Amino acid sequence: MVPMTSTRLLNLSALLDDAKCFALVRQHRWPDGVHCPSCGSAGVARHGRDDTQPHRQRYRCTACTARFDDLSGTALAGHHRPLRVWVLCLYLMGLNLSNRQIAQELDLSVSDVQAMTEQLRIGLVAQAPVIALDGEVEIDEVYVVAGHKGNPTAVAKKAAWGAGSRAHPAGAHSPKRSHRSWA
Repeated sequence: MVPMTSTRLLNLSALLDDAKCFALVRQHRWPDGVHCPSCGSAGVARHGRDDTQPHRQRYRCTACTARFDDLSGTALAGHHRPLRVWVLCLYLMGLNLSNRQIAQELDLSVSDVQAMTEQLRIGLVAQAPVIALDGEVEIDEVYVVAGHKGNPTAVAKKAAWGAGSRAHPAGAHSPKRSHRSWA
């Protein structure tokens, strides 16, 4: 068996820049145009850019006067890492890499990657739609224990007998065995 080596094949962070990442966030977050996260109004005006991240657009709602930006109200808001690092982390999570492998690929500490992946998972779960089952359901290969329908005491006695004691509980009968000899 050949041991796995952790060689870097490609510098992924060089492929992405923050401008592309913010454009991707805008495209997925607001496919029908920017809406205010506070009141839901479509009446939004651009309100400058972020000082530390020049591609991060700020907005002001004309209805409720709330101020927000591309990442407000998301799992990516309020962090000091560049957005491209978050996008790459999410991509590597999708490849089912471990936190240690992601940390090595992104040149981060394992504890930082652990915090990032937890935050991203929380954000993904928060955005998951509510599942509503409806219609016909098919099941395959089901094992059903028969013989105890409407008789829960028999199930309780059988469970007590199988709990490790060799003695039969009161009232429980052992199966009959044939004592025929082989001829």
